[in-house]
Order: sequence, then C-alpha cells, then structure tokens
Amino acid sequence: MSEVASSSTSIESRWRTTFRALRHRNFQLFFSGQLISLIGTWMQNIAQAWLVYRLTHSPFLLGAIGFASQIPAFVAAPFGGAVADRWSRQKLVIATQVSSMVLAFMLAALTLTHAVKVWHVFVLAILLGIVNAFDIPGRQAFMVEMVGKEDLMNAIALNSSMFNGARIVGPAIAGILVAKIGEGWCFFANAVSYIAVITGLLLMRVNSPRRDSKGTAFDNIVEGFRFVRTAIPIRDLMLLLGLISLVAMPYAVLMPIFADQILHRGANGLGILMGATGVGALLGALSLAARSGLRGVGRLIGISALFFGAFLVGFAWSRSFWLSAFLLVPVGYFMMSQMTSSNTLIQAMVPDHLRGRVMAVYTMMFMGMAPFGSLFAGAMAKPLGAPLTISMGAAACMVGALWFLSRLSEFRVVARQMILSQGLAGGDPEQEIATTGMITQPFSRAKAEQE
Repeated sequence: MSEVASSSTSIESRWRTTFRALRHRNFQLFFSGQLISLIGTWMQNIAQAWLVYRLTHSPFLLGAIGFASQIPAFVAAPFGGAVADRWSRQKLVIATQVSSMVLAFMLAALTLTHAVKVWHVFVLAILLGIVNAFDIPGRQAFMVEMVGKEDLMNAIALNSSMFNGARIVGPAIAGILVAKIGEGWCFFANAVSYIAVITGLLLMRVNSPRRDSKGTAFDNIVEGFRFVRTAIPIRDLMLLLGLISLVAMPYAVLMPIFADQILHRGANGLGILMGATGVGALLGALSLAARSGLRGVGRLIGISALFFGAFLVGFAWSRSFWLSAFLLVPVGYFMMSQMTSSNTLIQAMVPDHLRGRVMAVYTMMFMGMAPFGSLFAGAMAKPLGAPLTISMGAAACMVGALWFLSRLSEFRVVARQMILSQGLAGGDPEQEIATTGMITQPFSRAKAEQE
C-alpha cells in the first residue's frame, strides 16, 4: 500500500510541476483562449496551402506563399520588438489578434464567394506576416508579465504544448472540411476562433512595469542586435535556429506534394501527416514542461537538432504512407525540443528591458529565415524532386547540430553566469563564479575579440 501511495504522490507531484504556470489566472485566460484560436490558425494554414496547390498545382508557388507569409517577420520584427519594449505588451497583443481576425474574415469571404485568386492569397499572407512581426515578439515578451520569472520557463513550454496540441486537432479538422465543404469554411472558423483569445486578453489584470523610452526607435533596435551579437550563448542559439529554419523547416511547405504525388492520399492524407508532426511536437513540449531546471538544456538542443535532421531524411525517402506518418512523430518531437529549449534558454538569459527586442531577433531567425528556405525549397523541388530537396536540408541541419555541440564548453560557462544574473537559477552569482572559475564579465571574451 505504501508503494502505491508513494507512486500516486509522485504522479501528482509531476503533474503539478508540469502544469505549474496554470496557477496564474492571467495565464489560464491566455491558455484557454489561445488554444481555441490556434486550432483555427492551423486549420487556415493547411487550407491555405491546399487552396494554392488546388489553384496552381505548382511546387514553386507553394514555396512562394510560404515566403510571402513569413518574409515580413524578417523585415519588420525588429520594429515589433522595439514596440514591445516601449509600450504595453498586453495592448499590443490585443491589437495584433484583432488585425489577424479581420484578415481571416476577408480571406473567408473571398473564398466562399468563389472570387478568390492566387494574388489575393499572397496579399493577405503578406499582411498577416506584418501583423505576426509585431505579435510574436510582443506575445513572447508578455509571457513574463502573466506568470512572473519563477514560472516563465514552464509557461514557455506549456505555450509550445498548446501550439502543438492545436497542431494535431487543426490539420485533422481542416483535412475533413477541405475535402467535404472546401477551404473557405476553414478560414471562417479561424476568424471566429480569435474571439476567444481576444476575450481572454481583455479579461486579464496585468500590472505592466513602466518602461522608460530612452533614445530613438532606431537606437533601441541597434541596442537589441548588439546584445545578441556580444552574448555568446544567445548568438550561438540564434545561428543554429536560423540555419534549421532556413534549410530544414521548409519540409512543411512541400507536404502537399508528398500527400498527393508521392503518397497518393490527397487532402485527408495531408491532415494526417501534419497531425503526426503535431503529436511528436506536443510530446516534445510536454517533456520540457515536466523539467524543473535548465541543467543539460544546451546539450539537449544540439542532440535534438541532430536527430531532427536524421528522421527527416528517413521521411523524405519513405514511400509508405503510414511509415511516413510514423517518422513524422520523432521529426515533430525533436524539432519542438530544439525550438522550445532554445526559446527557454534565451528567455532565461535576457534582461527584461531587452526581452522584446531579443525575441524579435528570435522571430527573425525562427520565422524570418523560413521564407527564404521555403522559396529555395519550392524552386529546387521541381528540378531535383521534393525528397532530394528535403534530404539536402536535413543533412545541413545535422552539420549545424555538430558545430553547436562542439562549442558547448564555451557556451556553458557564459550561459550559466547570464542565467544566474537574471535570478532564474539557484545560488548566489558571485559565489558561483568564485567556486566554478567562471569569467567575471559575461561578454569580456566577445569584447576582446572585437578589440
């Protein structure tokens, strides 16, 4: 009996650890509203890709629509980060969600009235990309105001879990709706889903800290880039993230080709394949939420990137639908493990007054590099074929992972000190430096290199 009671207590303790950020009312409102909204977002992503493919049957245009929807994140994210560090992050996120809802209603109206043209989809995708360039840095920086620093790491992991839970449900629903009644109703459902997250944001009671706006907006943006460049661990994380987004993540934009031409399963198959990736990604995010510390996260990032590339190669050359779906589970798991761990570690190291601008650089690397990869993948898929295109990107991803792992010794020294300085790890910073022999200034080596 005592063993059963001990096991029950252990399970309950792990459950509380995994979902501890949900004890905050503001995060509860955000979590529930965003979950509904993200299901709609994934429905729109799948339906939009299928709409472009149905209208054009062009691999290049599939890559081009990915480019159009994400390139604004590369161009405009620094401005979004500067806004997030100067004004109310809550109001910024409300504004971006309302704007996204309006754009979704416009796409739904065009599609349901059979007036939609490919150029309509491109224009609306670009506008949504501009909105996301402000939304992502604002939403990531707003997280700390919802839960505080003590639960920030768990909130980031749960946010990723929610994103990928929606990634499972949304594509599955979209696959059914597209096949039965068309893409327009997916766009309409996405527009309506924004009401949930907007309501949750309006109900929040947030005590936003006052942020002094010193210098021009341009000076603020430069300050953010300078911090990322001189902080060795953050710079290395951003470089690996940007490489993976450029060469490996574009596999998603070619998924309609695999579903239709290679695996012969159409829209329903596309939903299942994307859902399989979501299952793996959800498991990866939940495994990180169950962690209670940051020990070993750097090595986890490098290993996850390595296995992400390896399983992606396996998927590229599979000709069995169910084997392909099975391989996408670890692809999603290691992809999310690498992305979420990077986000977690970056936010653990960055000071709050720079959080929006650093997360803007994260947005540039995560979403901003992907459109270039999407464009290149779409262009290369026609002469080389989708399998070879994805395999080449996956191989480059594995090379980047090995480079990152080779730098871990230097990475750990500076990362540990930066985390301690932000109060997100136990122990006294000065004592920790004295006993471990860490360098006394986090950026002294970077500065020496510059000199």
